[in-house]
Amino acid sequence: MRLFFLLLSAVVLIKAATLGVDEHPGAMVPKDLTFITSEGKKITLGEMMDNKPTIVTFNYYRCAGICTPQLVELAKVLSKVDLKEGKDYRVVTIDIADDESVELAANKKKNILKAALRPYDPKAWFFTVTDGNNSAKLAKVVGFNYEKKVLPSGATSYVHGASAIVLSPEGKITRYLNGVNQLPFDLKMALLEASQGRVGPTIAKTLLFCFSYDPKGRTYVFKWEKIAGIVLTLLMVLFFVYLIRSSQKQRKAMEAQFKQNQKGE
Repeated sequence: MRLFFLLLSAVVLIKAATLGVDEHPGAMVPKDLTFITSEGKKITLGEMMDNKPTIVTFNYYRCAGICTPQLVELAKVLSKVDLKEGKDYRVVTIDIADDESVELAANKKKNILKAALRPYDPKAWFFTVTDGNNSAKLAKVVGFNYEKKVLPSGATSYVHGASAIVLSPEGKITRYLNGVNQLPFDLKMALLEASQGRVGPTIAKTLLFCFSYDPKGRTYVFKWEKIAGIVLTLLMVLFFVYLIRSSQKQRKAMEAQFKQNQKGE
């Protein structure tokens, strides 16, 4: 039983790693990718960045997990940072869902900006929906991995991590800020480094994950049946190896006993 849980934990960790963030510091993002803003305007990533350091987050607006806490905390921390939004930096939230509306984006933007600790310039933070497959293209470039799932209720959900990626005005990836909570000093330094095009190291943090949520069953779903299948397969392989080794040991023991009996005669 102990071996079973060790194997199960290992499989879960491997699965989580594939849905984490493959960091590509120094890589350039395609600024010509287009998105639809919460105001319904088609605009390029470069136009949203406006030659300023930019924080990019990947979320979806119907998310029942960590998306809202991540964005709320970001709004609060940015309220404390001694930099002027719009002038010193921009923020862009990319919608990873392929079926969400401009209205959902607008409503999410309204609620998130309400969480700011002071009046926050709405023109400095873009909430977008994808234009074609551009959200997936940008996520791939920065190494943000996620998985779309259809829940038993029929609803669509996404498994993903919580990370904010900082870009230089030219579009270079300069810093990854993983997790939900960030310190104002870390965020300010990341933006100042980005303004100079300097690539900074990632501060070690546990990358939290948002799992699929089934509204009907009111439970989070991680496709445990697939993991259980993998674990059972591994256990069968291990048991088969055990049987082979045991039979080999038994045969060697019998041969040794036979030779010893011959010598005794």
